[in-house]
Amino acid sequence: MADINAGFPQSKSVYQRWNIHHRLVHFGIYAPFIVCALTGLPIKFHHKAWAQSIASFFGGGDGLLFWHLLAGVLIFVTCFYHLGYSLIWAIKHRHNLTIPMLPWAKGTWTALKQYFAYQLGKSDEHPKFGRYQWKEMLDYWAVFWGMFMIGGSGLLMWFPEFTFQYFPKWFVDAYRWAHSDEAVLAVVFIFTWHFYNVHFQPDFFPMSWVWWDGKITTEVMELEHGLELEMLEEQQDDIHGRGTTASQNNKFSNSG
Repeated sequence: MADINAGFPQSKSVYQRWNIHHRLVHFGIYAPFIVCALTGLPIKFHHKAWAQSIASFFGGGDGLLFWHLLAGVLIFVTCFYHLGYSLIWAIKHRHNLTIPMLPWAKGTWTALKQYFAYQLGKSDEHPKFGRYQWKEMLDYWAVFWGMFMIGGSGLLMWFPEFTFQYFPKWFVDAYRWAHSDEAVLAVVFIFTWHFYNVHFQPDFFPMSWVWWDGKITTEVMELEHGLELEMLEEQQDDIHGRGTTASQNNKFSNSG
């Protein structure tokens, strides 16, 4: 959940895009995810020499399972934290609530058409996205899909006594395969699609530092989130205008 009011610039060239909550959630997802990948892949490919070497580093099969489960729990905790924070934010802003992460957020579809027209050389107009681009939306909602497919199947395998009371074996077997296959897909997705879009592409290389300090330059804002930048500038103009008016009123009242 984004707080668009946090976007006002701290200087003439830097915007605070992520607050501390956003950065904590990002850390709480990516750090345990890396641990899950390092401990889960050796289990899936246990017959490979490299998998056995990693298993030895973590203390064997029991060590792999312990760290894998711990990392999975941390991801669940982070997701609940994010949902709780988002709910509180939504209640606080319920009278003027906007959810820019939804695909039908203002300007998304128009910018998406502009994006593909621009990429295909059909238009010279650079797309103007709002708070989030379609690529960021895909990243965000992929986490929820992963929690359902990977996290949900992981819980069923963690508590087999409960699982087999309510689900047939064929369902559990299918979900178990989905757990490992979706995990491989998630690893490939993160280390190709996500890493390129936010770190390796020429506009950000060697990386975007938003995950660390939450800040973004005006140049990148204009390139990646032109519509949001226009909205923020309009809000700043309104605030400055009201401040100027108030100053003039005080001046006139003092002179009277």
